[in-house]
Amino acid sequence: MGKSFIKIASVYFFVGVTLGMVMGITESFQFTSDHAHINLLGWVSMALFGLIYHCFPQTANQKLAKVHFWLHNVGVPVMVAGHFIFVLVSESAGLPIMASGGFIVVVATLIFLINIFMTLNKPQNA
Repeated sequence: MGKSFIKIASVYFFVGVTLGMVMGITESFQFTSDHAHINLLGWVSMALFGLIYHCFPQTANQKLAKVHFWLHNVGVPVMVAGHFIFVLVSESAGLPIMASGGFIVVVATLIFLINIFMTLNKPQNA
């Protein structure tokens, strides 16, 4: 699970850096929020999740880790896409999509929290 998070984090890093470069070249910064969320929730958070799951493999072996992975990887792109629609099409069309993606990310984060506290509190078999 750790490797999966780190691999997808590197994809988000590439996308975030590319979006930042395009915004800089075009001097169009209407997607700064997307750039920040792709880098923070995609690159940084997922890389940290990957490192945590790697350092504490008992947390990665839980079903909750897989649920966390998929919810986070659905929520972030939905939230970012919602913001693109919010900016390019209409606020009323983008807002519910953005909010849905954000809610999914919050649920994924709660699942991560539960997994960490439940799993790291268990005694280790030596």
